[in-house]
Amino acid sequence: MRKKNEFTTVQRAIQTIDGFQKVFNTLQQQTILRGQSPRTLENYIRQIALISLAFNKLPEDISDEDINEYLTTLALSPKSPSRSSFKHAIYGLRYYYRHIGQTKRAINLPSLKQEAKLPVILNREELRRLFKAPTLLKHRIALALIYSAGLRSQEASNLKISDIDFVRKSIHIRQSKYKKDRIVPLSEYMAKGLKTYLAVEKPHIWLFNGKDADGRYSSKGLSWVMREALKKTDIKKEVSLHTLRHSYATHLLEDGLNILIIKKLLGHAKIETTMIYLHVAQCPIASAHSPLDTLYPRK
Repeated sequence: MRKKNEFTTVQRAIQTIDGFQKVFNTLQQQTILRGQSPRTLENYIRQIALISLAFNKLPEDISDEDINEYLTTLALSPKSPSRSSFKHAIYGLRYYYRHIGQTKRAINLPSLKQEAKLPVILNREELRRLFKAPTLLKHRIALALIYSAGLRSQEASNLKISDIDFVRKSIHIRQSKYKKDRIVPLSEYMAKGLKTYLAVEKPHIWLFNGKDADGRYSSKGLSWVMREALKKTDIKKEVSLHTLRHSYATHLLEDGLNILIIKKLLGHAKIETTMIYLHVAQCPIASAHSPLDTLYPRK
């Protein structure tokens, strides 16, 4: 759902800068044709609107010097959202410049250096405390389900009751990131909890009903559930709802599951993305030996 301040920023640019409506229409059309999410459009167009408002010009009319000065200010900002804003500003400008034929300007934009941060993981005891914390059954089930299936917040929000197959013990995740479907196993413990939840709460269509216009529980609402649950525990780690997905992948790796299967379960496009969990998983280390010693069974 679009934030109010995001909507007014874009609207202000449309109202005050001649031709910005066309910029908006162009980006909207391209993100739809490329099958990208509405969130991608919101992130790009808001940053482009802020840049345009800063100079009262369309992006193509702003000089490279002014663009670089603006991006430098973003990069040096002490505020925590600055990296996200910096990233979306560059991606949005690059996306737009390439579409209007200014490929050289797109290439000359600064590249983004990836942060070498390892994901924070909740251990199994912390997860048990977390899942007991919420008062409402709905909230306990939502958090446990996200961990049990390694879901992104938007995937959990988009789940329908019909996506849960209790007979085949599977969850069908539809049109997620990269517009791909995937099927993940349904935990037996989770199946019991879901049956109780469905009988008590009786949700309609969506697995988790909420206040969004179409009746589903928003991903922001799920993030709020996570924050409130954490307040009731003694967990001091800096974690978010996405930490449950990180913990799912790490624990599967520690349980001995092949990393290629984990990649498929997570819906990653590249194995390199999944390999980050090799750095945080605590897997038993085999002592150095010759493979010839394990070629023949010991008598």
